[in-house]
Amino acid sequence: MYSQRVRDVMERKKILTAPPDTTVRAAAKRMSKARTSAVMVIDDNRLVGIFTERDAVSRVIALDRDARTTRLSEVMTRDPQTVSPDKSFGFALLIMHENGFRHVPVLENGSVVGMVSARNALDPDLEEFVAESSRREEILRARS
Repeated sequence: MYSQRVRDVMERKKILTAPPDTTVRAAAKRMSKARTSAVMVIDDNRLVGIFTERDAVSRVIALDRDARTTRLSEVMTRDPQTVSPDKSFGFALLIMHENGFRHVPVLENGSVVGMVSARNALDPDLEEFVAESSRREEILRARS
């Protein structure tokens, strides 16, 4: 898995973007609805930042900022590190580990094409766990 290309592992469906003037509350609502933990902040078709659940906790809630009036531009991580879709997933994980973050935007020719996260490393095992759990529940129901 770690030798797979980022393009084969990254999330395309859950790409969530917002302009810098979006309020934290609006972004959080969209993140919750999309069931994702990060939003890429785009200005003039250019990635200018990333806002994550961790940012919400440490830069908004912990500082008692008002999520209804605080803008992403005030609390996002500016100019986030990115990765090319042709790099290995292991390389992306190394970037995350060395820098202490869990999400890396994927850019190709300057445009956002996806997001890769540490969770992607768990997905194959997690999928197998969920499938096994479902099989066991069905067996238990059939016995009842």
